[in-house]
Amino acid sequence: MKNESQHKLIEGIFEPNEAKTLLNSLIDNKISFHSLEDFSSQIRFNKDTDHSKKRIEELNKMNTLINDVIIQAETEKHTLEIECIIKITVR
Repeated sequence: MKNESQHKLIEGIFEPNEAKTLLNSLIDNKISFHSLEDFSSQIRFNKDTDHSKKRIEELNKMNTLINDVIIQAETEKHTLEIECIIKITVR
């Protein structure tokens, strides 16, 4: 089995509104994942998952920064080139 692989999830040039929809959707899904993971851990094991809470905070900050870039691009009438690579390492 190959120990590492990379896959292009996103590659292209986007209008600001398209970029916002795409990136916000990805980040919102990650936040939902961590929220469910945290909730599940609390219900099943009666414990908090600090990792999930910290990651949600990081994702919210990232979302704000990304939206700032998108707003600036929209204001200045620019498009956005986005590349998102998924790297998977088998351990």
